[in-house]
Amino acid sequence: MNYAFGGACDATLTAKTAEGVVAAAGYADGLMTRYIVENGAIRDDILTRTQLKGWVDGLDPLTDERRGTSIDSAAADLILDATINAPKSYSIAAMLDPDLAAAYEDLQDRLRDRIIKLWQTELNARRGHGGATREDLARIEVVELRHERSRSLDPHKHRHLWLNVKVQGQDGKWSNVDSRVALRFQNVVNAEGDLASRTDPAWITALAAKGFTLNTDGEIAQLEHLVRPLSKRSAQIEANKATHTRWWKEQHPGQEPSRDVLNQIDRWAWAAGRPDKPGDLDENDWAALTRDELIAADPHIGRAHPPVSVTSTELEDLDLELLAAQAIVAADSRSTGTGGRFSDMDVLAGAIRAIATSGVIADRHDLDVVIGSVAAHAIATYTVTLLSESNIPGHVKHRMATNTATLKATLAHRIEHLSAPGVVLSIEEVTEVARAVEPERTIDDDQVDGAAAIAGTSRSVAVSGAAGTGKTTMLKVAGAALRRRGHNMIIVAPTKKASAVAGRETQSSSSSLHQLLHDYGWRWWADEAGATEWKRLQPGQPDPTSGDVYNGPRIQIRRGDRIVVDEAGMLDLEAANALLEVLERTGAGVAMVGDQHQALPVGHSGAMGLFWRRADRQVELQTIHRYKDPAWADLSLRLRNPRDLNVAAAVADELIHTGHVGFANNDVDAREAMVEAWFDAARKGQTISLVTATHAEAQAVSESIQGRRLSAGAFDTRWATSGQNGQPIFVGDIVQTRRNDSASDVQNRQNWVVKKTTTEHVILASASDSADVRRITHQYAGSHLHLGYATTVYGVQGETTDVSLVGPGVDAAGLYVGLTRGKEHNAAILVTSGETSAKSQLIESMHRHVIEDTMEKSRAAARTELNRAAQAKVGPINVATRTSSTSPVVQ
Repeated sequence: MNYAFGGACDATLTAKTAEGVVAAAGYADGLMTRYIVENGAIRDDILTRTQLKGWVDGLDPLTDERRGTSIDSAAADLILDATINAPKSYSIAAMLDPDLAAAYEDLQDRLRDRIIKLWQTELNARRGHGGATREDLARIEVVELRHERSRSLDPHKHRHLWLNVKVQGQDGKWSNVDSRVALRFQNVVNAEGDLASRTDPAWITALAAKGFTLNTDGEIAQLEHLVRPLSKRSAQIEANKATHTRWWKEQHPGQEPSRDVLNQIDRWAWAAGRPDKPGDLDENDWAALTRDELIAADPHIGRAHPPVSVTSTELEDLDLELLAAQAIVAADSRSTGTGGRFSDMDVLAGAIRAIATSGVIADRHDLDVVIGSVAAHAIATYTVTLLSESNIPGHVKHRMATNTATLKATLAHRIEHLSAPGVVLSIEEVTEVARAVEPERTIDDDQVDGAAAIAGTSRSVAVSGAAGTGKTTMLKVAGAALRRRGHNMIIVAPTKKASAVAGRETQSSSSSLHQLLHDYGWRWWADEAGATEWKRLQPGQPDPTSGDVYNGPRIQIRRGDRIVVDEAGMLDLEAANALLEVLERTGAGVAMVGDQHQALPVGHSGAMGLFWRRADRQVELQTIHRYKDPAWADLSLRLRNPRDLNVAAAVADELIHTGHVGFANNDVDAREAMVEAWFDAARKGQTISLVTATHAEAQAVSESIQGRRLSAGAFDTRWATSGQNGQPIFVGDIVQTRRNDSASDVQNRQNWVVKKTTTEHVILASASDSADVRRITHQYAGSHLHLGYATTVYGVQGETTDVSLVGPGVDAAGLYVGLTRGKEHNAAILVTSGETSAKSQLIESMHRHVIEDTMEKSRAAARTELNRAAQAKVGPINVATRTSSTSPVVQ
């Protein structure tokens, strides 16, 4: 579950088992306070570690009585972890001033109480046949841990709220919380955190009394400059920890340091390089010394500052129309994985976030009415409703932004208009061209058909193919055939990285799709509500972003040329609509080449599906060329799109029994297996892809690999820089750039090895070609560089390595893409107790959401989701009438 405030938290749950929770509770001397929320009232007590273990296992911690049935699955969540977290500037303020420390604690107390009350009133259990009936909750229990610092001993005040999945219904029975509702409701919880940090009168007044204000990002403006020095110090501490750990192991051959020893190493690492600092640091010394270092970094910060006045927007002066538009933009931005559909909870969260940034300062209770009004107006004005029922639960995604619905319909109509019939090249001509450009390779019949269609005269062509089916070879032949007839092939892709690779390998001109659209006059920017606006400039018009006069396109596209969109499964609806205008204007044809079974766009998906059904020519590539093992090639095709549950079960069985699945007891063991796989590949001189379900997990795996390399002395720790969120990065680390930068000639999701750091720059070498060197600034590194030993599906798509390993919890695209990167071997790691559980997890991972490229499909998906949801015995309260409640959430 996500954090309630923005920022990064270094204290994470180490495992799903009770033992793992107890281990996490031991971090930073956390206090284990249990809060019992019963019918809106809160009481608390303290749990011992033994009681905590029983509580997590589903027992009453005082009587050891079992609550409901036990949870036997190793993959099941025993608690749901939410974190009240904040930017480091908040912790710095609390470190510097006891009054602000107390005010910050009070703010977190108020937010904690609100969150856990909301959980009790808004979450539910399920009852009846198939869990069809919603059971409201009478009682929930939450354990809170308070942490003062990060593992690198930086000031970082935050709290963990561990919601036990065992909850008591209004009927008095204990069962499990409806996790789908809980996870979706977390969006509202996170929004409440944003609201509290920016609008709470007591907190804002306390800051103002000390001369502090919040900037537009929610940071304390006068302290933000101290965050980076702390991050740099973190890099030094990590290096020191590695040195001390290596020394300890040399003194204790064959042993691993205990938790107590690791805590001592943490303190040694923090003290190293600080003159006259004790090696065995206690809590008071740590606080005092950290405060001294902050004041040394900025002597003015330790002095008293005159108070500043607090200004607030009055509630009656709020622009409800703008706030409603902002709420829909926020909800719509979260809907890209569900075909543009979002829920009433998403709209509510968007309304709360919009008010958080409005400049208002008011007690939370006073904001209820305006939040309800904004959410209701947003729904009524800016959405279409996909279902007609009146009793739809608040978490069901049954609404869509009017703009998104209009875009789907418009794009379908324009593609149909474009798709006039044409002719294809003859097989003989394509074969002749293929022999000329690829004399040592025989292309298969599907590749011939694809090249013939692309080089022909049909205005719209769609080519779909599994990983390794030779799309690049087909494009190389098609490009040569087009040039032979006096036409050009221009390759574009949704990412600059993909277009550069495709252009180089097919010997064709290339650019990112957005570069092409920009050249043809398209501009896009965020409007006042945050929505992306698209507009096409006419030659002679001023550019609204740069002020320069637009003189027309420089990329010459003529009638009969072919624009090829590579990795077209990642093409979003907005860019596709702009591309169609370029096609209509130039008379060029288009070929969509991609695979909807791989990663989808960051924006709204469905463009590839619309072209596939409406294009004049469709070609499916079905022969795998990538793998040395033909049996694996066949299995990968069945994995890509199992027709039904029986096929999925057969694929899962085959994956397990042919050595393509590894088992782990918990998340920690799974992570360690991925780390070990990286080192095993390195010893063998192999390249490896490590694919994770989330960016956070990718960074956790990457940091574990970095830590082991540090302990082994692989880096010269005198040279380091800071990556995103202050992540320490050393010379020799594998990293990934996360933003296109023309000045440095680096691309988003491109992998590099850090070769050198200087005062001004970080020198990078391509991970695949050490002679390909780039130079980035430390400022770019701090904002757009992170470790790249592991990555998500978006980072690995298009890559080919020797081996590939996929971590737990990935979706269908992640499983398929991850298991098709390795030429020699591919495997997945599952957290499971045995083959039966592993098979169930694989079948679930293979389940692929329908691409909702049409409104009809979106309605069907919303209907399916409604049918899966537990229904209340009494219909839900409408968002517009919920404003007087302690929570404005729609049920």
